[in-house]
Amino acid sequence: MHADRSSVDPSPATADAARLDVRELLHRFGTGETSATDLAADLLRRIEEVDHDGPTIRSVLETDPDAVDTAARLDAERAAGRVRGPLHGVPVLVKDNIDTAGPLHTTAGSLALADVPPPGDAPLVRALRAAGAVILGKANLSEWANFRSADSSSGWSATGGLCLNPHALDRSAGGSSSGSGAAVAAGLAPLAIGTETDGSIVCPAALCGVVGIKPTVGLIPRTGVVPVSHSQDTPGPIARTVWDAALLLGVLAGTDAADPATLRSTRAAHTDYTAFCQPDGLRGARIGVPRAGLWGYSAHADALAEEAVRLLAARGATIVDPADLPSIDELRESDAEMTVLFTEFKVGLEAYLATRGPGVPRTMAELIAFNEANADRELTHFGQDRFEQALTTNGLEDPAYVAALASCRRLGRTHGIDAALGSHDLDALVMPAYPPAWKIDLVNGDRPAGSCSTPPAIAGYPALTVPCGAADGLPVGLAFVGTAWSEPTLIRLAYAFEQSLGWSGQPAYRPARTG
Repeated sequence: MHADRSSVDPSPATADAARLDVRELLHRFGTGETSATDLAADLLRRIEEVDHDGPTIRSVLETDPDAVDTAARLDAERAAGRVRGPLHGVPVLVKDNIDTAGPLHTTAGSLALADVPPPGDAPLVRALRAAGAVILGKANLSEWANFRSADSSSGWSATGGLCLNPHALDRSAGGSSSGSGAAVAAGLAPLAIGTETDGSIVCPAALCGVVGIKPTVGLIPRTGVVPVSHSQDTPGPIARTVWDAALLLGVLAGTDAADPATLRSTRAAHTDYTAFCQPDGLRGARIGVPRAGLWGYSAHADALAEEAVRLLAARGATIVDPADLPSIDELRESDAEMTVLFTEFKVGLEAYLATRGPGVPRTMAELIAFNEANADRELTHFGQDRFEQALTTNGLEDPAYVAALASCRRLGRTHGIDAALGSHDLDALVMPAYPPAWKIDLVNGDRPAGSCSTPPAIAGYPALTVPCGAADGLPVGLAFVGTAWSEPTLIRLAYAFEQSLGWSGQPAYRPARTG
C-alpha cells in the first residue's frame, strides 16, 4: 500500500523542475545549477500545460505577469552577493483569500470581489517578499473558504471553477485551500499558502498527498485575509516535505498590531523551524492515540495509520493507546462551533469588506443580494444557506455567542486536547487525518466521513498532516496534534516519521472511473 504509482508526467519538459523540493532548490541556486528565472519560467509553463490544459486541474486562478522579471531581479541580487532571506528566488502560490498588491486580484473565489483590488499586500505576503519569495500567482479555493453553504463541493469557486485532485481527477482536492494543496502535489509550485478555520489546510494536504501545517491561532498575522472566524482562522504552509513547510512557517510567523492574537506569540514563535527537523526526533517521545471519535471513519485510512503508529514505536516513541479526549462525546453532539462561526463570520467579513474599494458589497445582506442577482454564475451548484444563517446573528456581545465560545474552549482545550496530553504526559496525539479523497458530487456536495480537524480548530491549537501512504492511489495523511505553540514538537515528530517512511507518491492524474 506504500508503493509509488508510476505515471507519465503531463508536462515532460517541466517534470524535473516539478520534483525539486525547496532544500534542493536552495542548494542549486547557491551553486548556480538552477536560476530562479528559469525555474519561474518552467513552472509558469507547467501551470499552462497541467493546470489550464492537459489534466486541467484548475488549481491556479491567475499567475503574476511580473513573476519572471521578479525572479530575474532576485538572481541579479544573488550574483551581487545579496540574499534577502531564506526563500530567495523560491516560487510561492498564495490562496486567493489573502490580499496581494499589484496585478494579482483577491476574490475569495467570488465574483463580488473580482473587479476591485485590495489596498495592498497582507502582512504575510510582505513577509514572503521580504524573504525573497517569488509570488507566482493565486491559488483557487472553495469560495468564501467553504462557508457559503453546507451543501458545497470543496474546490469550487465562481472565479476559478472546480479544482480537481491530481491523483484522481474524479476525486475531491479537499477544501478550502484546494488549489494550494493540488498545486503543490502537481509540482506547479514547491510552496503554497493556505488558510484554515476547521480543516481547510489539513484536508487538502492530506487528500493531495502533501504536508500541511495549521498553526496555533496567532502565530501568523491574519490582517488582509478574508475572514471566517477570528477565534479559529489561521494561514499556514502547504509543501512537499516537512522541512519545506517548516522553513515557510518561520517566514510567515510574526506579530501584527492590527491582529491582537499575534501578540501572544512573541515568546513562542521561531524564525527557523527547520532546526526542529531531526531524524531521530521520535526517540523518547510520548505519543497518544485518541481512538474515540477520531478513528474508525475509514478502513483504508485506519490501516495506514496503524502501520504508521507501529513505525513511530519502532523509531523510539512510546505509544499510549488509547489516549482519548474526555470531551469527545460532548464535542460530537455540540453545535457551539457553528454558533461561534456564524457570529464571527458576519462581524469579521463586514469589517473586511470595508477595506475594499467602492463597488463591492459592504454587508452580509448586500452580499446575499449580489449572489441572488448573479445566481446563474454564483448559485448554480449550491446555495448560500450559511450566509443567510450568519445574517440572523446578533454580534459578539450576544450571550449565546459568548457561551458557545467558552464551550468551544472547554471542549477543545481544558477537557479536550490538554486533558488528553496532560493525563498521559504526552508530547502529541496522532490519528488519520482524513479518509481517502471522496468522489466529486456537484449535485449533493461533499460527503466526507470524519476528520482530525475539529478539536484543534475549536481550541486554536496546531495540527500537522504528513502523508503515510495511499489506498488505490489515493493519499492518506497522518495527523499530529498538540497544545498551543507546540509546532516545534509536531515538526520534530513528523519529520522523523517522514524520513523513516520514505513515501513520495507522485500524482497519476487518473481519469474518472465509471461504475
